Amino acid sequence: MLSGDPAATVANLKSQSDLGIVGSAHLVRSLLADGLIDRYVRLIHPLVLGQGRRLFDERGPSVDLELVDSVTTSKGVIIATYEPR
Repeated sequence: MLSGDPAATVANLKSQSDLGIVGSAHLVRSLLADGLIDRYVRLIHPLVLGQGRRLFDERGPSVDLELVDSVTTSKGVIIATYEPR
């Protein structure tokens, strides 16, 4: 659990260690706006469920991403790694 200002807390932690975010689109959007995300790892499952929540909405900053790695698992899951250009 983060306390205080999330961007300041994450910036401090980031200077000490590698960090990962799992399952918090709100936090990702907040840290993206502050330029604190260096890499995105997306797991793309071969399953269609219909509509879902967007990770990035039209209110957030635009980020040009570059695919730097991808792996397909034996179950067909694509693990794609992107970094900002």
